[in-house]
Amino acid sequence: MLLNSWHYPPGQGGFMGGEDPHIHVQSKVAHDQAAARNVLASTFGLAGDLPSRVATGCGVRVPYAMTSPRPDRVTCLACREHAHREHLRFAEEVERLSRMAGSVINPAQGRLAADKHRDLAQRFSGPER
Repeated sequence: MLLNSWHYPPGQGGFMGGEDPHIHVQSKVAHDQAAARNVLASTFGLAGDLPSRVATGCGVRVPYAMTSPRPDRVTCLACREHAHREHLRFAEEVERLSRMAGSVINPAQGRLAADKHRDLAQRFSGPER
């Protein structure tokens, strides 16, 4: 567990019974598990349980409700930096894979998806709101 000025170990100050007050991003920020769960629910009528605690980009585990994929909601600086790096990495990967023979998306679609992730990366690198 990282111990930064904005993270409090359980039972040692902070808010919500020892939890830090910040909104984080999940460690796999570019892979939206909630979106996949929503597709399954709308297609098959199945809804999986949300995890009670999740790993974050800054290395701590927090309640799922204390995370967000939206740059305007994330207040943890380390998570913002993590999301910035992950979205840039994912954009490069999507573009590279879209140029491979047999890809299910063409290079133009890959470029469009990569641009969206680069935009998200830029929004995560900006100041907190």
